[in-house]
Amino acid sequence: SRDPPFFFLFFLSLCLTLFSTMSAGYDLSVTTYSPEGRVFQVEYAGKAIDNSGTVVGLRCKDGVVLGVEKFVISKMIVEGSNRRVFNVDRHVGLAAAGLAPDARQVVARARAEASNYRSHFKDDIPGRVLAERLASFLHVSTWYWALRPFGCAVLLATHDVRKGHALFLVEPSGVMNGYYGCATGKGKQGAKTEIEKLNLSELTCREAVNEIAKIIYRVHDE
Repeated sequence: SRDPPFFFLFFLSLCLTLFSTMSAGYDLSVTTYSPEGRVFQVEYAGKAIDNSGTVVGLRCKDGVVLGVEKFVISKMIVEGSNRRVFNVDRHVGLAAAGLAPDARQVVARARAEASNYRSHFKDDIPGRVLAERLASFLHVSTWYWALRPFGCAVLLATHDVRKGHALFLVEPSGVMNGYYGCATGKGKQGAKTEIEKLNLSELTCREAVNEIAKIIYRVHDE
């Protein structure tokens, strides 16, 4: 009998090596853990966020400022049609990084939560409550094999009369944290380094606008 050709054996060995080193099939469903305790589908959602423009949020002494880096995908695009910053309610703003269609679904859910809270309690929804509900909404997509995680992360800028202004980051895994300053997207590491140099307790919103513009400009070429 003839031996298999060399290129066939090489190709087979290469495929087996790639399969074993990448995920060994543990990325086929969001409900499957790898032996190391990782959920690859959630990590892939993070990659989608890292491929989008940088989003920066700063909690200042007199408010919260959000800034985004928007890529010009066409010279013919109509201004405002590729929005990354949204108004959720009169006291809540949202900036998104990642897949724009996924972000619009999160915005729609945030607006529905704010509206339902007001209709039931006759008051504005507290920022932390809204952030926790959005985190739960994103987390549900990691429960069922028929769903995929949302490919976006959102920054929430909120204000209420009891606790003042606040900044929250909600991630595809369902993790939610409050921050004084944070960043997500393509240049998040460089942006976080720049944010740590700022004295946010003394920074005003007017000054923060300039600082965010500088940060996004610096990390754009990285």
